[in-house]
Amino acid sequence: MDLGLPIVRGTPDTATRPDSPALVDSFGRIATDLRVSLTDRCNLRCTYCMPAEGLDWLPKSEVLSDDELVRLIGIAVTRLGVTDVRFTGGEPLLRPGLEQVIAATAELRPRPRISMTSNGITLARRAAALVEAGLDRVNVSLDTVDETRFYTLTRRNRLSDVFEGMAAARAAGLDPVKVNSVLLRGVNEDEAVPLLRFCLDHGYQLRFIEQMPLDPQHGWDRSNMVTAEEILGALRQEFELTPEPVERGGAPAERWLVDGGPAVVGVIASVTRPFCAACDRTRLTADGQLRNCLFSQSETDLRAPLRSGASDEDIAQLWRGTMWAKAAGHGINDTGFHQPDRPMSAIGG
Repeated sequence: MDLGLPIVRGTPDTATRPDSPALVDSFGRIATDLRVSLTDRCNLRCTYCMPAEGLDWLPKSEVLSDDELVRLIGIAVTRLGVTDVRFTGGEPLLRPGLEQVIAATAELRPRPRISMTSNGITLARRAAALVEAGLDRVNVSLDTVDETRFYTLTRRNRLSDVFEGMAAARAAGLDPVKVNSVLLRGVNEDEAVPLLRFCLDHGYQLRFIEQMPLDPQHGWDRSNMVTAEEILGALRQEFELTPEPVERGGAPAERWLVDGGPAVVGVIASVTRPFCAACDRTRLTADGQLRNCLFSQSETDLRAPLRSGASDEDIAQLWRGTMWAKAAGHGINDTGFHQPDRPMSAIGG
């Protein structure tokens, strides 16, 4: 599938890079959080993510095998200092062998923290097995608690399945279950309070995410994005919010105590309050392309050297060089910003 991306082949100029095994970039950031997309496929058709008919999925031959995935994750953990691995999609629960990949990741030493972002549709029947395999945390995407509106947003009538999946995840020990919500103007912008009440009632931890320009139609419009300030303003009509008194570090969410705590709510203001200066992420797509930023216009091909006999250290050097070349920020608010050709479902959340 031709995605029109300039593929970085070889290692970018590293003449001034410090002699460090870590994934350091030229601005002093160190990537320790690996996002691994397991598939570009999804069983929902969220209006802001993909068209009703879906997309042209990656051919099976281009998708990394389980063994290839585990090898790359192992290189990241044992040679490059990665401490956190998050499995994403598309929808990661559509990946055959998911439990086996998680189990192999859990066997790495030092053992990384292992998490997953899912739409929750099939989570109920998999939660216990995922925990047994080694999954530590789960985030479930949920933009509404209204059944009719869920169908409007996702083009599927599966809200009850999501609720069951979240409850099963918590019962299996994936606590707290985190909920990721995107509010869209004129669609669900009035659900900030209902979503938080739902999460408080069920013991889930809610995070709102500003809508980002990652749709395949390239139809993102800043005016349709409900901003962090608007979300907080709506919540403050019903709740007392006080900043959480802990260091945020590289975490993307700003968090507030709700009515004095211990419950918290987070807001990821990727557009209006970028946190690029503290970014600690590196990304691997399902077809083995390495990205140093969610909004990068280039990728480094790890699949080809992997399949042509490159050593672990060869691949590690490619990885280090790619991260060294990371830009200062995503550039969404720059006049010359161009949206990546790959949509979110093909990059991984």
